[in-house]
Amino acid sequence: MRWTIQAKPEQEKIDDLAKALKVDGLVAQLLLQRGITSYEEAKSFFRPKLSDLHDPYLMKDMDFAVERIEKAIANNENILVFGDYDVDGTTAVALVASYLLSFYPNVATYIPDRYAEGYGVSFQGIDFADDNGFSLIIALDCGVKAIDKVAYAKEKNIDFIICDHHRPGNQLPNAIAVLDPKRKDCNYPFDELCGCGVGFKLIQALGSKVGQTIEDLISYLDLVATAIGADIVPMTGENRVLAYYGLKVINSNPRIGFKAIINQTKKTTLTITDVVFIIAPRINAAGRMKHGQHAVNLLSETNLDQATKFAAEIEKYNHDRRELDQEITKEALLQIESNNEKERFTTVVYNEEWHKGVIGIVASRLTETYYRPTLVFTKSGDKLAASARSVKGFDVYNALQNCADWLEQFGGHKYAAGLTLLESEYLNFKKQFEKVVSETIDTQLLTPEILVAAKIELKQITPKLMRILKQFAPFGPGNMTPVFMAENLRDTGYAKGVGNEEKHLKLSAIQNGSQPIGAIGFNLGDKLPLVKNNQSFDAVFSLDENEWQGNVSLQLKMRDLR
Repeated sequence: MRWTIQAKPEQEKIDDLAKALKVDGLVAQLLLQRGITSYEEAKSFFRPKLSDLHDPYLMKDMDFAVERIEKAIANNENILVFGDYDVDGTTAVALVASYLLSFYPNVATYIPDRYAEGYGVSFQGIDFADDNGFSLIIALDCGVKAIDKVAYAKEKNIDFIICDHHRPGNQLPNAIAVLDPKRKDCNYPFDELCGCGVGFKLIQALGSKVGQTIEDLISYLDLVATAIGADIVPMTGENRVLAYYGLKVINSNPRIGFKAIINQTKKTTLTITDVVFIIAPRINAAGRMKHGQHAVNLLSETNLDQATKFAAEIEKYNHDRRELDQEITKEALLQIESNNEKERFTTVVYNEEWHKGVIGIVASRLTETYYRPTLVFTKSGDKLAASARSVKGFDVYNALQNCADWLEQFGGHKYAAGLTLLESEYLNFKKQFEKVVSETIDTQLLTPEILVAAKIELKQITPKLMRILKQFAPFGPGNMTPVFMAENLRDTGYAKGVGNEEKHLKLSAIQNGSQPIGAIGFNLGDKLPLVKNNQSFDAVFSLDENEWQGNVSLQLKMRDLR
């Protein structure tokens, strides 16, 4: 890894902030690195308030969206809540549908089939609405590029309200309302909401018309927090407030569906990381292995026995998903080795047999292994479909835009995207994608970077520091867990490989006669020779708490050693 030490703010600013907050210089430095420069800013960072959330009517078209839903309710129309099959989409559908159903019965949900319909608004979904008498579709986490689909619905006298957070194209669909903070003509103060976040702003606007305050909507924030974590949107601004309160709901009074998932795990208190690695994969597994509607059913269920049944089914899908993704990852790695493609700037692999539901996970695993922009293709009907993943600092969406001539369709974000193309164009596209990336990527980006907040001495690590750092949570892009660096460490003679095949490294570190502190390095088992025989080494790490038989001790969670 490349160790990059973040610039240290001016000492005078550190001293001023430390004095104002009555904290030590290290904490003041970490806050300044997050753009927090005053007592007031620190207060809203450490104590997020629901009153910090923006007025939903600042979002372009919100008034049209609310007006159309009110008209639908007054005229007894049928409303179809439509969303994507991933975590962001299914949580958004569960949120908007369960909110509307709390006072209006004519509401149903629709999740497109990942395999038969693909991503986003589908003609099949519109036909379903037409056949079943729906005159209004609310599309969540998709739709901002569905120009032809919305036009098709118009011909059938079906109106659309779109709630999306993906980048729009040059033209917007002809919908009643297009709620998307990334619209160029939208002045909403925060443009990094996830799809479920945009859905929440919609129910916030609807609620305000009947005298509901934000306090009345807190119970929906468990869904929003889960989507924020799973969709890897920045953990800043409004997202941080929504995630902070959503985690409180998950840990104190989660909806029945979450309770059923949590009951299957041994966790008592969940962090945002637990939400990302425990709850989100299970919700995702439904759409990957079976159908996203199963996830919506679980998240909307109000009977615990029924939810427990749903959660057990989803647990099985997740188990199957895990086995599949391990198997396909192995095959993909073999393909790269045998085609001798390790020298390329990109990783592009294809097998028509691979399961479409797990190619995104496989793309992430390959990116971890070879660390370059990655595409994993499989057959989808008469076309090929792919999931794209990128490396930090490189915009894969832009790269795909420069290959648009070879693509049928594509969409997504800077670091993750999806696309389809004709099989006959696969090799041309592969060649062009390699060309675009090789000409535009800074080669430094092909070595993973670890951003170090500060060099510290082991003696600075205290329970008090840990207590303050815990208040920096929830962590995520824009507010990452602080990583520190310490030099000239030695092991007390305890170092050993642990876990399956001794893949992980466990040791006890000291520095210049300091008290020893335990350390764990996941997947760093191969670094054991560096710390043996009282050799001196440097480490980058975050701080963690290790709980063992009721005792809690501080430990270093090592990211790299040298």
